[in-house]
Amino acid sequence: MNLGQVGGIQMDLREFMDMKKLQKIQDDFSNATGLAAIAVGKDGEYLTEGSNFTEFCMKYTRGSTEGNRRCIKCDNECKGTYFCHAGLMDFSVDIIVNGERMGAVIGGQVLPNEPDEEKFRQTAKELGIEPDSYIQALRKVPVSTEKKIRASAELLGVIVNQLVNLEFFKYNNAGKLDSVKDNIKQSGELVQTINEKTGYLKGIAKKQTILSLNATIEAARSGEAGVGFAVVAKSMQDLSNQSAGIYNDIEKSVEQITQLINSMTSLFDE
Repeated sequence: MNLGQVGGIQMDLREFMDMKKLQKIQDDFSNATGLAAIAVGKDGEYLTEGSNFTEFCMKYTRGSTEGNRRCIKCDNECKGTYFCHAGLMDFSVDIIVNGERMGAVIGGQVLPNEPDEEKFRQTAKELGIEPDSYIQALRKVPVSTEKKIRASAELLGVIVNQLVNLEFFKYNNAGKLDSVKDNIKQSGELVQTINEKTGYLKGIAKKQTILSLNATIEAARSGEAGVGFAVVAKSMQDLSNQSAGIYNDIEKSVEQITQLINSMTSLFDE
């Protein structure tokens, strides 16, 4: 297995990358642009299935011993957007994680303009390929502008590197993220407990209000003898009203905190 080194640790791209996601992006890119594409490891081994590969390249050029040797040389040595040994335009975009090269996305297999068939007949002879069959396959190769090829390759590189680095971050911080998630869950449970206790205290405040109201009525019935009792009843009522206001404020704050915790928790479930 090919290993890249990330942060001093030997690691293979497939250890943390969801290859199905990478394959889908690659396939969608090829369908949209008409360019071939495949992801390779640090030493050139294929990591995904080839997308939109041409018969010209796979059956004929790479199908010959000399052609395959030249193709491997191009894959390993050429960078950016370039013309391969057979005359097609290809690209190679490095996959970088924490400053370390983990592989690349290579592809292309298109012509920037209409081909000179005689030149390709000569190439076929050099590679030991039957010229007429080679030219028939050549006529099926897509033609695109060099500007579009370069722009498409750069876009694919940006998308793939963003995806790979996101997957690596999630992999590298999985334990930390789980710990944060657990702490958020515990905070939510604590807030729920506070909310329940606040509700209980609000119930006591209501009972205080009823008690003070009854005391006020009894004080009124007692005339002058109940004046002192009326003062106590009023104090109880004021205290009850203040407590109820505080508990309502606590409930509102708890509700806001609960919404925030639920929002944070949902991020981990996506």
